Amino acid sequence: MSAQQVLTKAEALKITLENNYGIKIANNNVEVAKNNSSIFNTGYLPTAGVSSGATYRRDNQTITRQDGTSTSIDGAITKSYNASLNLNYTLFDGMGRKYNYDQLIKQYQLTELQARETIENTYLQLFTVYFQIARLSENTNSLKESLQISKKRLQRAKYQYEYGQSTRLELLNAEVDVNNDSIALLDSQQQFLNQKWSLNTILGVQKTADFEVETTVNFATLTNIEDLISKSKTNNVLLKQNEKNIAISEFNIKINKSDYLPTVGLTTSYGWNKSQNPATSFLAQSSSNGLNAGINLSWNIFDGGSTKTRIANAKIALENQQIQLQEQIATLENTLRNAWSLYNNKLFVLKAQEQNMISTQNNFDRTREKYNLGQVTSIEFRQAQINLANSKIAYNNTKYDAKLIELQLLQLSGELLNNTL
Repeated sequence: MSAQQVLTKAEALKITLENNYGIKIANNNVEVAKNNSSIFNTGYLPTAGVSSGATYRRDNQTITRQDGTSTSIDGAITKSYNASLNLNYTLFDGMGRKYNYDQLIKQYQLTELQARETIENTYLQLFTVYFQIARLSENTNSLKESLQISKKRLQRAKYQYEYGQSTRLELLNAEVDVNNDSIALLDSQQQFLNQKWSLNTILGVQKTADFEVETTVNFATLTNIEDLISKSKTNNVLLKQNEKNIAISEFNIKINKSDYLPTVGLTTSYGWNKSQNPATSFLAQSSSNGLNAGINLSWNIFDGGSTKTRIANAKIALENQQIQLQEQIATLENTLRNAWSLYNNKLFVLKAQEQNMISTQNNFDRTREKYNLGQVTSIEFRQAQINLANSKIAYNNTKYDAKLIELQLLQLSGELLNNTL
């Protein structure tokens, strides 16, 4: 990226969707599931094959006839050739193919939901780091401003000390404050750089860290908690995955039950055979060709109870998933209510801190005027300076914390990917 180019939220999301490693793997898994659910993997199509062969036989033969005469041949040669085209098709398998195909469709849909979950988690991970960079960007600017104020105070203290208007202690205090502000700034700048490298990993690209991010935060209009809970029961990706798993388990029971029914298959073949025989054979040579067709039926009347056991276990697995779904719904609602309460608390605190930031700014401006007039001590001035820096940092932290909680609420309600940042 060019120097100080702004990486917008929309651009960061676009790059991530195109390049993130986890999303690429998830999309490939969807393609595999799509291939598995095609008609070529269902058993609905017939199977066809071609076979051919040739044999050569050379041996010594002696034959004795009914009248007592005999014939002996050394090196009697027999040759035979064959070729056939075979076609097999299952006419009926107890509906197993149909249920298996329906199950593969549900599996494909489940994989799509798993890919969506990966995208949602990556989305949340992306903006957790993105907003952390924005937070550190604003906090770093606040620390820069504080350092500039401390440097001006140090310069003033030097002049006053040189002209005998203050003590050396005053000068030393100013130097210590500059050093402390410099250390705080360096630490923030290092965290700022580290988060940029972390963002590159999520983006799936390797770019220089010389870029800025947007610091504007727009909050969504979330009406009420009941609306979020209602949406979550319809759209939450984990609930929808569990619903697909329940459907897959239901088909698994039907697939196992199909083993109770017979299987009917059709077999056809067109073959050609030819043989060349030695003099000891009744026929010198023979050839044949023709069509063969047949229907076969197989019915496993009793398999020792294995089918019954599989069905019973499949029913238990289905019941467990239904219980798990109810547990997920209860946990989701509880998590949503807790997050909603925390979110509204953050928004309330944000407004209070915004007013507090204005108050500390006014207090600092007045304290600085009095400090310049010699009406307040350096300790009072420093305290007003610290209060101002802390209020700005607290406001920034609360602002981004509230936004991240909002994104979690949107994810829980299944609306994250529909959100415009």
